[in-house]
Amino acid sequence: MQFEEYISYFQTILDNPQQYEGYQDEEILTYTKLNWSRMNRWLKKFEPNADTISFINGISTKQHWILITEPWCGDAAHSVPMIYQLVKNNPAIVLDIQLRDSEPYEIENYLTNGGKSIPKLIVRNEQGDDVAVWGPRPQGCTDLFVMMKDRGAEFHEIKEEIQKWYNHDKGIAIQQELVSILS
Repeated sequence: MQFEEYISYFQTILDNPQQYEGYQDEEILTYTKLNWSRMNRWLKKFEPNADTISFINGISTKQHWILITEPWCGDAAHSVPMIYQLVKNNPAIVLDIQLRDSEPYEIENYLTNGGKSIPKLIVRNEQGDDVAVWGPRPQGCTDLFVMMKDRGAEFHEIKEEIQKWYNHDKGIAIQQELVSILS
């Protein structure tokens, strides 16, 4: 689906959670509402740096970017709008949002340590070959997550610190990592 369709799907879940499997769970629905706010904040406030914009806009060969996500995913609330903002003005890049928990289950081919961690970005060339894979989160954020998990931190504490990490980073790491893997 296109980004606009994803936004519409997300809004429909918030309007009618009882119609979507998993969203009847009050905790999941609460996270999803928070993710909606975070995503919309990044859509308004995220400003890619000039070097990244120049690099992304300089891609002239056709690419298909597949972004696997779900509205309930906290990391996606940050990464998905940033990735969209980076590519939206380059006609050579087609951004396709796919849901992790719906067919075609593309995530099965891009597991992280055996898990279906999202968001996951797959960049393919015109021939359909993978040229880069990124995700589920920037390396600095992953390092923070692993460190806190290893020391036995509670899940709510980990989520709070990850949120602070994203707010402090302001999308710098995602930009650097995407430019690096595409260079």
